[in-house]
Amino acid sequence: MAISVDSAFNEFMRDYVNLDPDIVKSARNSRDNLLDRIKAFDNKDNFFDLCEAFNFHFGSFSRKTKCRELDDIDLMIGIAASGATYNSNNPWNDVKITAGYINPAQRSCRNTDGSLNSTQVLNRFKKELEKLPEYQHSELKKNGEAITLYLKTKELGFDIVPCFHTVTESNGRAYYLIPNGQGAWKKTDPTIEQTRISDVNKKHNGKVLDTIRLIKYWNKRGKMPTIASYLIETMVVDYFEKIDSTADYIEQRFRNVLLYIRNNIFTIVIDSKGIEGNINSLNTYERQRIYDRAGIDYNKATDAIYAECNDKNQHKAINIWRDILGDDFPTYG
Repeated sequence: MAISVDSAFNEFMRDYVNLDPDIVKSARNSRDNLLDRIKAFDNKDNFFDLCEAFNFHFGSFSRKTKCRELDDIDLMIGIAASGATYNSNNPWNDVKITAGYINPAQRSCRNTDGSLNSTQVLNRFKKELEKLPEYQHSELKKNGEAITLYLKTKELGFDIVPCFHTVTESNGRAYYLIPNGQGAWKKTDPTIEQTRISDVNKKHNGKVLDTIRLIKYWNKRGKMPTIASYLIETMVVDYFEKIDSTADYIEQRFRNVLLYIRNNIFTIVIDSKGIEGNINSLNTYERQRIYDRAGIDYNKATDAIYAECNDKNQHKAINIWRDILGDDFPTYG
């Protein structure tokens, strides 16, 4: 219960939106332990030559944009080239890596044309990960781009993504190459996303991350088609990049982002990495449903802010916010 909108949002963000600090600390310890275990795989029993320098923590947990509940952590595990080469002119999502002859694991994962099969690489990781006693099981993700490994003692999974790192190409950029789900590889660069979010959060004095988490909570409520996490996060960052200053209060920032989503859900959304192009793959029906919901909730949020700031009616405002965000939002009293 709360007697003001400010205290209600503080309680709601602490108890239902933001990750529990103790869970975050435990998850980081588990992540670091897993990385140490994987490090021991290096060239063990004809495994790949690993390159720890190219390990990377990516995804919403590492970007601090994950809202409750914490169910997975994304990890990229670097593999040394060991003589492998790639064609930089291939399409970004269908890169061919020619396996090297130095490492026996690479040789065993070749296609008949000598290219390195990313699905076979994933399965080699899966086989090795299954030997770790503290994890209950592992499985190839449905998209074929990662191995998910589950801890026995916690409801927590790790998405393990093997990767190579390229040299600097003619465009001045270097890339990570990760499985594309079809046996080949694709380019990515999560460092761009990390830097972009960090920069825009600093620009707005640390007010962006909690707004992203609240928008993601709203997105999961089930009153409309769910917007993919990466798409909605990119849209929120796009909004904050385009404005010079933002409101101090999270409810006002949330309201303004809803309007931006409504006004831009039918438009092209370019990925932060500048690799994939348009990531807005929602169909017309989905976009219309999201447009309608964002518009309805924007109007309700505007009413709630008016009730709080103009009518000085905290009770009414809190009730409207409960209508928007659900029964977990504190009641008045």
